[in-house]
Amino acid sequence: MNELIQRYYETFNAGDREALLAMLDDSIVHEINEGAAEVGKDAFRAFLGRMDRCYQEQVEDLAIFTSSDPGRGSAEFFIRGRYLATDDGLPESTGQTYHLRVGAFFEARTGKITRVTNYYNLADWMRMVGA
Repeated sequence: MNELIQRYYETFNAGDREALLAMLDDSIVHEINEGAAEVGKDAFRAFLGRMDRCYQEQVEDLAIFTSSDPGRGSAEFFIRGRYLATDDGLPESTGQTYHLRVGAFFEARTGKITRVTNYYNLADWMRMVGA
């Protein structure tokens, strides 16, 4: 699991969305911070598209944690980002930058990620972008 999570974030940082999507199970469950769970690669692809349009982000200071269950793991890291375009329901973008702590939880089976859950402090992000 450690290597899978490491590769997931390396692929994220490289901007290779198709390689990232290839790491996911077809029925991936994506639990978005303070949002509804989305299911399936098509939903994840759409999410990545919106993120790439609105944000430029890099994962930094990645720490990966595994459990006695080989199908579960987690990560803590910082996202260093720039708010590129106004995202629906969020403050207006003016190119603000941010550096935000994030926690993520993973499940996997047969070498594919089946669940990703992300948590961060939205109020802290809002403060960083001047909302």
